[in-house]
Amino acid sequence: MRVRVTVMPKAGVLDPQGKAIQQALGSLGFDAIHDVRAGKVILLDIAETDATAEDMARKLLANTVIESFTVDIP
Repeated sequence: MRVRVTVMPKAGVLDPQGKAIQQALGSLGFDAIHDVRAGKVILLDIAETDATAEDMARKLLANTVIESFTVDIP
């Protein structure tokens, strides 16, 4: 089963990568951008259930102090 884990910084946590992307887009003339948040998407091919993927995300893939995550089966 293919599982997609999306990890994003929690609201209120500084996102320097997102800010750098926002500034770069502005310098290219894309001025309508109000905010950018940068995260990561991890695709897993596993033989287990989505509950196992959630456990993987909680224990390793996301730093749950500053990041939130979602587990999707596309």
